[in-house]
Amino acid sequence: MKFTISSSKLFSQLQAVSRVINNKNALPILDDVLFDLVGNELLMTASDGETTIRTSVAVESVEGTGKVASAAKLLLETLKEFSEQPLTFTIDENNFAVSMASQNGTYSFVGVNGNEYPEMPAEEAEARQLAVPAGVLQSAIEKTIFCTADDDLRPVMNGIYFDIVEDKVTMVATDAHRLVRYTNASVKPGLVANFILPKKPAGLLKNLLAKEEGDVKVTIGAKNARFEFGNTIIVCRQIEGRFPNYNAVIPQSNQNVVTADRQTLINACKRVAVFANNGTAQLRLALSENQIKISAQDIDFSTSAEETIACDYNGTPMAIGFKAPFLIDLLSSIASADVQLKLADPARAGLILPAEAEGDEDVLMLLMPMLLND
Repeated sequence: MKFTISSSKLFSQLQAVSRVINNKNALPILDDVLFDLVGNELLMTASDGETTIRTSVAVESVEGTGKVASAAKLLLETLKEFSEQPLTFTIDENNFAVSMASQNGTYSFVGVNGNEYPEMPAEEAEARQLAVPAGVLQSAIEKTIFCTADDDLRPVMNGIYFDIVEDKVTMVATDAHRLVRYTNASVKPGLVANFILPKKPAGLLKNLLAKEEGDVKVTIGAKNARFEFGNTIIVCRQIEGRFPNYNAVIPQSNQNVVTADRQTLINACKRVAVFANNGTAQLRLALSENQIKISAQDIDFSTSAEETIACDYNGTPMAIGFKAPFLIDLLSSIASADVQLKLADPARAGLILPAEAEGDEDVLMLLMPMLLND
């Protein structure tokens, strides 16, 4: 088995698939990437046992076919030091010894029989399919993934919930302190389905889809979700369980509406947050007519800060507390120049929304308040 491939193309595709590999694997073979030579195409597969990713790249000077699993880390560390050049791989089908020849040298290592590598899960018989534009899926994941939890007791909150109906797609993530609901009505699935996509494959998709155009073919089975785009396939096991009723926790009567310049608010929050207590990271937002006073203090170290910014507000004067990193993350994920905060009272959840609609996207964010001491 022999083939020649561009070093930069191999490195690029190997980087893409190897992101799924864990630092520690129960099966030693999962430290490897599977190379499967089929005609003039080299299929590369990597897996962590729950998520499998496969991509392909064209090769030249092909002799034979076959499979071999090779150490991903060793290959990546070697390939990143190469300038663009052709590399010729020769694999001994008897002992799976691999020889990689460059313009100036030869590198030898031992692979593993590719037939021992776990198979990629096949499409399920009763699976349903829909097409989602790559840009829409990438944007949806980017706007929700940072709100997923790391909760061993409630694993359903460790991923993004896809709530699909015939005329729109909604994606939701929450860690019980904050929630993001993303809806796009430009996607018309024509079916009703739902599933929870784990955080890790969601992160892989977010990175890989950034350069993709066209549609992503999404296949939803009873246990697995499958995403196909370009020359890449990602198959992952869904998180089992019932996602919380997110619509029930979104308040409908927050009548006090603040409109402010998003970047001004973010910058002020970042400056004042430096003086907040390290344990609570609490920011105090005092709202009065057309202004927000942002303050924080750390009694233990006798530090405090406050800053006042202009806004559009004619509601009830109030003071409400929020955790600084959560508030800044939510504000930073919005693209519009101005942002709206919809509040009821200091004890109930606040809503954060873009002041201007972002095309077909409808983004709503919820943040639970912190109890103020004063």
